[in-house]
Amino acid sequence: MATLAVKNQTKLSIKRQTLAALIAIVAAVIVPQVFHVMGAMSGLGTSLGETFLPMHLPILLVGLLAGPYAGASAGLLGPLVSFVLTGMPGSVMLPFMMIELCAYGLFAGLLRNVPLPTITKVLFTQVGGRLVRAAAILIAVYAFGNESISIAVIWNSVLTGIFGLALQWTLIPLILYRVENRNIK
Repeated sequence: MATLAVKNQTKLSIKRQTLAALIAIVAAVIVPQVFHVMGAMSGLGTSLGETFLPMHLPILLVGLLAGPYAGASAGLLGPLVSFVLTGMPGSVMLPFMMIELCAYGLFAGLLRNVPLPTITKVLFTQVGGRLVRAAAILIAVYAFGNESISIAVIWNSVLTGIFGLALQWTLIPLILYRVENRNIK
């Protein structure tokens, strides 16, 4: 039966991939707002979003569930739609978030049918996405002379987001396990 589930995963229609990407984009707008509201209520401001990386969750999930096209498009458009509707992420970080989350969705989607434990797929995706983001920041600073961002943001984002990375290690395998078991039944 597990083989049947993998076969069914490989044949998602364009309609289902598009729907999955749209749901992920909506979640990439709503879930961070929940964290920002909780941060505002607790006096922490936007730091909960920076700490728990809530926009990453739906992007990783859609890549792992619906493939690289849905993952990459949701990763690219999620931060942009969020910026247009809520002003977050900030305009300085927007292009880097779009690049990073596009990479997250793409890498997660490419690993979708690879026979690895989900936690390993998440780790590979996180490393790949963060490396792409770091490369984009380095290019912006050194090749284009962007002075609105510091190279220190590369390391600071990893340190600040460590709880979010751990949240992804925990939640994504649990959610995927639940989804896969529901599909088998």
